[in-house]
Amino acid sequence: MRIFLAGHSGMVGSAIARQLSARDVDEVLTRTHDQLDLTNQAATATFFADESPDVVILAAARVGGILANNDFPADFIYDNLMIEANVIHQAFANGVTRLLNLGSSCIYPRDAAQPMREDALLTGPLELTNEPYAIAKIAAIKLCESYNRQYGVDYRSVMPTNLYGPGDNFDPIKSHVLPGLMQRFHYAAQADAEVVEVWGSGTPRREFLHVDDMAAASLHVLNLPKANWDDATDPRSAFLNVGTGHDISIAELATMLAEVTGFEGRIAFDARKPDGTPRKLLNVSRLAELGWTSKIGLREGIAQTYDWYQKNVA
Repeated sequence: MRIFLAGHSGMVGSAIARQLSARDVDEVLTRTHDQLDLTNQAATATFFADESPDVVILAAARVGGILANNDFPADFIYDNLMIEANVIHQAFANGVTRLLNLGSSCIYPRDAAQPMREDALLTGPLELTNEPYAIAKIAAIKLCESYNRQYGVDYRSVMPTNLYGPGDNFDPIKSHVLPGLMQRFHYAAQADAEVVEVWGSGTPRREFLHVDDMAAASLHVLNLPKANWDDATDPRSAFLNVGTGHDISIAELATMLAEVTGFEGRIAFDARKPDGTPRKLLNVSRLAELGWTSKIGLREGIAQTYDWYQKNVA
């Protein structure tokens, strides 16, 4: 079996690559962005025609935190729409019958009932700060669902909660909340600073999943027998939530990061900055029924990630 892992150098892609290396896979096909621009339709078509993969895992995406989504909305919607449309269509056009698409929990309405179930999709307005990205991710779900309905292929999607872990992006502009705060607390601890400022009120609640758990869940879903998958999902959809089923406030997260990094000063919250969605917690009962639950606790995962950060980034 030859698997094309799109986005292998990213945080999630690299975690999936690590787990695939320990499994019975004939070949894992990978390409860097310089080798293959997945927003380029002709280049993507040529790659699929030349390589003929048996299975596709679509982990490639333009991603970023609230600031990056606010500043570059056109880039986020265009790049992600092009990547998913090119990869999913060329997979079908070249005879790939099994595909796994990785999405995001931002697909759900801003005010969706918590914890968010899969059937909450398209039931209300999205969070404005990342609406373009969310629309692109919804389109990918619907592409998979539509190819399944029209052509009988087996294209599945998984919607992870907020991810963190080795290989994360710690850029102060483009990072998500956990790695961004980790770097800020690290530098503050090293400088013996008196205060660390955190965006927003600290009251929003977020769920965090270690990337190694996400990789394990992705391969679990990819390898589920089709009969089990069909029995477990609504025929109008083709995706499952992936998370821990537990959330934490940003204030609690900041306190945990301060403890792990050794920061002993004061934490200040700037309520003038946007909070984003008040709460994002996924209902993961369907995935649990299919035999998978998360294994890595948040405190343990943050400590592991901070160790990796100190060795590879700081």
